[in-house]
Amino acid sequence: MRILLDECVDRRLARDIAGHEVRTAAEMGWAGKSNGELLALAEEQFDTFVTTDRNLSFQQNLTRFNIAVLILAAPRNRLKDLQLLVPDLPRNLPFAKKGEAQSVGI
Repeated sequence: MRILLDECVDRRLARDIAGHEVRTAAEMGWAGKSNGELLALAEEQFDTFVTTDRNLSFQQNLTRFNIAVLILAAPRNRLKDLQLLVPDLPRNLPFAKKGEAQSVGI
């Protein structure tokens, strides 16, 4: 599965997600893009967009985009808190539907 990490997600988390092609928005040259623009770019090359932005589904009409969105819901957005959610990603990826957001974590 091809996964794009939003720039609000610590880029070091990509190393912890095994068995998938994981890139960051910065690696793709997409840092600073608005959420709508970023999702439009991402849907062309990725299956899933991973973010910590809990408001994304309220700010964007996700049904417009052909990409699944997973929202990492940790107590804080520190790397060590996000790493605790990595084992949940493989269980959630098969159920992530394009055009929808799903929370992973609390």
